[in-house]
Amino acid sequence: MFTRRRFLAGSSGVLAMAASAPLFAASEKLSYKIAPMASKAVLLEDGGKQTAVWAYNGLVPGPVVRTKKGEEVSIEVFNQLEHPTTIHWHGIRIDNAMDGVAGLTQVPIQPGERFVYRFTPPDAGTYWYHPHNKTWEQLARGLYGTLIVEGDAEEGQFDRDYPIVADDWRLENDGSIHEASFQSMHDWSHEGRLGNVLTLNGKPYERLEVIAGERVRLRFINTSNARIMRFSLANQETSLIALDGQPIPETKLGGDGITLAPAQRADLVLDINGREGDEIAILETSNNDRLVAGYLVCGQGKATHSSAKLPVTLKNNSVPEPELSNARVLELEMSGGAMRFLTSGIYKGQKMGGRELATKHQQLWAFNGVAGMPEQAFFSARRGETIKLKLLNETAWPHSIHLHGHHFRILSRDRGSVAMGDYEKHAFRDTVLLERDETVEIAFVAENPGKWMMHCHMLEHQAAGMATWFEVL
Repeated sequence: MFTRRRFLAGSSGVLAMAASAPLFAASEKLSYKIAPMASKAVLLEDGGKQTAVWAYNGLVPGPVVRTKKGEEVSIEVFNQLEHPTTIHWHGIRIDNAMDGVAGLTQVPIQPGERFVYRFTPPDAGTYWYHPHNKTWEQLARGLYGTLIVEGDAEEGQFDRDYPIVADDWRLENDGSIHEASFQSMHDWSHEGRLGNVLTLNGKPYERLEVIAGERVRLRFINTSNARIMRFSLANQETSLIALDGQPIPETKLGGDGITLAPAQRADLVLDINGREGDEIAILETSNNDRLVAGYLVCGQGKATHSSAKLPVTLKNNSVPEPELSNARVLELEMSGGAMRFLTSGIYKGQKMGGRELATKHQQLWAFNGVAGMPEQAFFSARRGETIKLKLLNETAWPHSIHLHGHHFRILSRDRGSVAMGDYEKHAFRDTVLLERDETVEIAFVAENPGKWMMHCHMLEHQAAGMATWFEVL
């Protein structure tokens, strides 16, 4: 039987947050050591049964990597798994060689081997990291963590700053990961792998301490394989201040809260209006139920340096603004999936029928008629060129489209339940949600040299065909 902590719709039948301090000392730059390994975590609310997971440094989520805008950080990865892996730094406009995409930007890190990622983040904000090799399995087993880049003049604006890392797990009744459903054709052709147990920060019920009168920043991250989530705070006025790491003008949120597709992030700020002993519920409401996922717990004491009466002033990052007057216009058409299966497609340079694509290669989706990562780039762009992409979702399912190495403006939506609100008009994003049969126009400046992946972040969709790449020269 499902508990109140388990998702009901679309589902099949360790630990504290890691410290944000560096994990080893360095003389000139901020350095971390991260080891993907087999571990165990307590994911069920009874607190008894442990789940065998894969985890960074044995923790779910992995250690918080916290650095500063414009300062180099070094992360040494020691692969203690029995499987090759990489780490992709999601949403950061870093050097292409550090992007962590197996087969495109680097060779996978083999078992027992090490790889050092070095990059200088140009943008402050909320980001995250995860594998980009068999991502659909490695992420579902627990490999993800938070990357926070601190910006200028942010110190002192918030009394507390908490990541809220949301994931849904597909578990058996004994708490073990549902292994038999990996590579399920049903999941790959429908929504993707949906879980039945929700955790925040790796816990069945997260409890975060606050004090009445404090200003609190909550950095929500949807790390699920495929589930679209919606979060709100019960009986608490909340404002949105950033999306996908990029600041927006402070915007009051209504009772519906904020919708996050897989891989998207949202920074919320709230001035705690409770009293000592009060509990402010963190609600997940994507299924039109009010699932309590955790609590902000009002503790004893007084706010010491609260700036709750002052407006939030996050400094904009230097993301280049698209020049629409001379933009190159391209289309990306999404096709396939259940109810609209591919009749044919190109896979590894050869045209095949839909049945052959599905049964022999498990390719069920396509971008512009091409299934899977192609040998040729979707497009090549001159550095500094503005690209306007018309994204056409011709499928019966939603998709969460992610661009590596760049942020984009959302120019228009023709339909869909995700309204083109004022906050979205002001946002730079790296991941956009498209509803079924929806067309969305985006634009960005191709300013980061290298080969960059573009894919659906419903990870089973990516694995089953929805992946391509572009090159900035």
